[in-house]
Amino acid sequence: MPSPRIALAQIDTRVGDVDANAQAVLEWARTAAQAGADLVVFPEMTLTGYPIEDLALRASFRRGAEAALQRTAAALADQGLGDLAVLVGTVGEKSVTPVHEPGAPEGPRRPTNQAVLLQHGQVQVRYDKHHLPNYGVFDEYRIFAAGDDVCVIDVAGRRVGVVICEDIWQDGGPVSQMDENEVSLLVVLNASPYEEGKGYQRVELAARRAHEVEAPVAYVNLVGAQDDLVFDGGSFVIATDGTVLARAPQFVEHLLVWDLLGDDDAPATGVVAPPLAPDEEVYRALVTGLRGYVTKNGFRSVVFGMSGGIDSALVAAIAADAIGGENVVGVSMPSVYSSEHSKDDAADLAKRIGADFRVQPIGPMVDAFESQLALEGLAAENLQARIRGVILMAISNSEGHLVLAPGNKTELAVGYSTIYGDAVGGFGPIKDIDKSRVWALARWRNNAALDGVFGPDELPPIPESSITKPPSAELRPGQVDQDSLPPYEILDEVLDAYVENAEGRAELLARGFDPAVVDKVLALVDRAEWKRRQYPPGTKVTALAFGRDRRLPITTQWREP
Repeated sequence: MPSPRIALAQIDTRVGDVDANAQAVLEWARTAAQAGADLVVFPEMTLTGYPIEDLALRASFRRGAEAALQRTAAALADQGLGDLAVLVGTVGEKSVTPVHEPGAPEGPRRPTNQAVLLQHGQVQVRYDKHHLPNYGVFDEYRIFAAGDDVCVIDVAGRRVGVVICEDIWQDGGPVSQMDENEVSLLVVLNASPYEEGKGYQRVELAARRAHEVEAPVAYVNLVGAQDDLVFDGGSFVIATDGTVLARAPQFVEHLLVWDLLGDDDAPATGVVAPPLAPDEEVYRALVTGLRGYVTKNGFRSVVFGMSGGIDSALVAAIAADAIGGENVVGVSMPSVYSSEHSKDDAADLAKRIGADFRVQPIGPMVDAFESQLALEGLAAENLQARIRGVILMAISNSEGHLVLAPGNKTELAVGYSTIYGDAVGGFGPIKDIDKSRVWALARWRNNAALDGVFGPDELPPIPESSITKPPSAELRPGQVDQDSLPPYEILDEVLDAYVENAEGRAELLARGFDPAVVDKVLALVDRAEWKRRQYPPGTKVTALAFGRDRRLPITTQWREP
């Protein structure tokens, strides 16, 4: 008996666009068949996109997804792909109240997170996800009803177990019953959002489950971006001893093909894509996140203030890599306090990435406001930032660009931004990147250019002086960030402990931090929650991102003792 060939199709989907997602299933199924596959496995919620959030609660949406599923089954058969087993994720539904008496009315129907086997023009098998995550970015317990059946399908005479994402993260449940069914392979449909370092957790977890069921595990993951979430793909097959037998690259659509040999044979090996270095992985996540947000919201171009500083320089490089430099509009908006080197750095950056570069001095506008308003100190500084925000939004309204907010996570943490000023925008590409990492990513991107990672003969996109000069908002003479903030290397360390690891004042002091620094940072973070609530969404790359994972009361009497 020939060995079944398994194909893992990590594809990019769009929430709600069931017709386009169904067409993608047909196209990738055809590619899998041409590669000789007997089974092609698609990610979790492929037909609907993920996460569908409260769309799942709309009966009309569930009906539309089911109709697309039935059309896809028929189209596969019509196109000569009826013998191919196609396992695809979608939204299902079930009655949450058992019917005990014949003829009794059915209870209310709830949505489910479902995997469906399509073959021979029909739906052959349905499986509802058991474990519904309710932590971090997940809200599935509120939305979906849980399944309770075990799913084992036949693929070319071999028994293949099927589960969905969280079903392997929790002990017990359907995986614990797979050994009773003597499966030769366990396949897992996933829409697992990217977090730095999470790839290793997935592999370790899948290895434990492979050992548990005494069979390889094939893990297929979604790729692309939806809103502020990024999906990195990285699909893989792992043996019972923890050996990675095949692995797809991250952040690209890909079909990973692997042969399931006999139970008594040594497992086959396939192509194993090398893992990305940490800075490259995060950078590519940011590019993927911005590209997905721009394109899936119907934009083709972006605009932002190109100041010559490190934050806007990194955002410019990310935007150019995401949608092409020709679709990036950078606006230099110098004031009387703007240094010549900042203006020169902005122009140099725009030239390096091929951006549309414009200069719009704000001096006359500032003078007009100040002639009517008696502003001093912080109010006068913020006026400059807000005028720049007005300019960017005016260009956006006039020309249809998406405005990007270039603030980083450190600035958001301590409230070092101006509402309606530099916080203006529809998306914040680096809002989950602290200042220290901004510099590291900028250096990585420049080195990648020298190494030819993004193409031959590319100039480093970020001017060296943007990386090396002291950061400044340039809102008053000689201003630098460290006038009002601790040094960034210390500030980011305190913030990591307080925000990411939820350490309190006592723990921070025990670490040896200056009490004055600790008290200042904690007060700034707690006081800035109202600002963070008004900041635009941005790509999530850490385990704890503002807006998604850390939501504290805006006003509170609590203070760390």
